[in-house]
Formats: sequence, C-alpha cells, structure tokens
Amino acid sequence: QVQLVESGGGLVQAGGSLRLSCAASGRTFSTYYMGWFRQAPGKEREFVAAISWSGGFTLYADSVKGRFTISRDNAKNTMYLQMNSLKPEDTAVYYCAADRTRFTAWRTQAPKESDYWGQGTQVTVSS
Repeated sequence: QVQLVESGGGLVQAGGSLRLSCAASGRTFSTYYMGWFRQAPGKEREFVAAISWSGGFTLYADSVKGRFTISRDNAKNTMYLQMNSLKPEDTAVYYCAADRTRFTAWRTQAPKESDYWGQGTQVTVSS
C-alpha cells in the first residue's frame, strides 16, 4: 500500500514558477514509476510528466516540455515537479500517481489509471 500526499500548489502570476512535491509512504517507493497528472474543470485528467524508478528516464506532455521538470529523491520518498514559465492554461488540480507497470502507457491511456493517486493540489495561474 502506498499513500501519496501532494503539496506546493497555489496562486501564481503568468510567467512565474511553482514547485510541487509528492511525498510517498512505505519502503517501496523506488520500485514505482511515478507521474504527475492534472485536471482542469470540465476536462479529462491529462498526463503531465512521468519518471522511471531510478529517475534516469523521464517523459513529458508536449504542452509542458521545456517548462516543467520532473525529478525524484528515493532516499526521501519524494517526487517533485518544477514548473517554470507558467501559463493560465496550466491552471488545474495536479495529482501525483504511482504505478508498478505503467510508464509510457500513461501518455496515451484513456481514461488515465494508476495503482495509487494522491488527493491533488490546486495550481492557479492568473493572467
């Protein structure tokens, strides 16, 4: 069983930055692929970024490539999402996810599924 808790959301002006964190419980964090997803009001949950067990491989949605950076610290059981050059269209509830097998599938799978989800953290970007 893995429990995920996101933090770091908030209100920021366009062009600003935020850093999201996802703290995981348990001693098996390093055996899970980890990902960030987001859901805006009235829209489906969409893939944002994912990272492999060791952090050596990362994937990004085209909409965030070059602006967002995903990372993880297995010693701290924590994953991060550094978001720079934020745009109003980045406004959404951001969720972290953990899964033993899904990684590349997260980009195309619909609806999005994962073994575990966090409760979400709100990110609001004002214009």
